[in-house]
Formats: sequence, C-alpha cells, structure tokens
Amino acid sequence: MTLAIFDLDNTLIAGDSDHLWGEFLIDQGIVDADGFKAANDGFFQDYQDGRLDIFAYQEFVLGVLKGRPLEELDRLRQRYMDTVIDSIWLPAAEQLIADHRERGHTLMIITATNDFITAPIAARLGVPWLIATQAATDADGLYTGRVKGIPSYQYGKVERLSEWLVEHQETLDGSYFYSDSHNDLPLLRKVDHPVAVDPDPTLERHARELGWPILSLRAPS
Repeated sequence: MTLAIFDLDNTLIAGDSDHLWGEFLIDQGIVDADGFKAANDGFFQDYQDGRLDIFAYQEFVLGVLKGRPLEELDRLRQRYMDTVIDSIWLPAAEQLIADHRERGHTLMIITATNDFITAPIAARLGVPWLIATQAATDADGLYTGRVKGIPSYQYGKVERLSEWLVEHQETLDGSYFYSDSHNDLPLLRKVDHPVAVDPDPTLERHARELGWPILSLRAPS
C-alpha cells in the first residue's frame, strides 16, 4: 500500500479552516466579537510562527462546542461548509487527490485542526482516512471542550501517523506528503516523497535546499 497524505489547511483548501471557523462564529454572533477575534488572531499568529500551544488553542476553539446540542452544532457546521468552505475550495486539489486515487494509493488527510471541523471536509473530498486533533465527548456524546489524546500538530502528526501505521500493519514505503507549512517539517522528512504546496517562506526555503518538489494548487490553469 502506498500512502498519499495531505495536509488540509492552505494545502487542499485556500485558507485555514480553524481560523476561519472562529471568524464565522463571530459573524454568526455566537461569540463575543472583540475578545474572541483578538484571541483567535493571536493563536493564528502563533501557529504561523511555529510556537502555538496546541492544547490552549484547541480548548479555546472547542470551548464553543461544549454542552451545545448536537443538532444545533450540525446546523452551524453545515452553514459554515456552505458558505466559508465553499468559498475556498480548490478544484486542483480535487484533481490531485483523484490522480492518486487512480494510481491505487491510499488517501489520508492529517491535520492539526479538530475533527469536528475537518470530518465533513475530508468526506466531501472523498478522502477515507482522517487523522485530526480529536474533540473529546462525554457519555451523552456532547462535546466537553477538551482534546482527546495527542493533537496532530508538528511532531504530534508523526506520533499519530505512527500509531495508525502500527494498527494497520503498514509502512511509509513509497509514501507522499503534501503540505504548505513549516510546522509539518517533522512529517515531511519521514516520507519518501515530500511535496511543498503553496509553501510558507520557511518551508519554501527548506524545499529548495533539499530539492523537494514545489507546486501550487491555486495557480491559474
């Protein structure tokens, strides 16, 4: 089995679904605009700088879900998909995924963003395997506002993927990983075929130094 692994935010979609979710909540009047925006933007800057406290950030994000009825959250998430995610959809990303599917590769998205936000995006892309930061739930299935297990961020992506490989008795032989972010360098260095996609400046520098392919899924056709 050959794994074709994809980062999600700013790789398969033209934006950061976590940060945009926060902006969507502000627009919907779900959260306090000023305080939430300042925190959301601060966490996003920390992510870009490679110094994000992933537990603090995810508990900030997941706190909005805590105790809310699942039907309410499903409606809110669908509205987010129909408006925000639709606006940053990349047809070239769908084609890249299709190319790997036609080659018989096993498709996986691995993302630091939580599974509440990313599960429907992965489903829409037709990617069967998703490793995302897990949002914890209680005995009634309601979100607790906490993280379950290891967040899939930086080296956490390597740890979570390693667990998956052991569970499924697979290896990274011949594997691909596509990402835009220097935060993913730990995993990019593990695969046989690392690819920088519309990379940030730090990742672009590494890719050029190491001879990794660089591609854009946003370039005009």
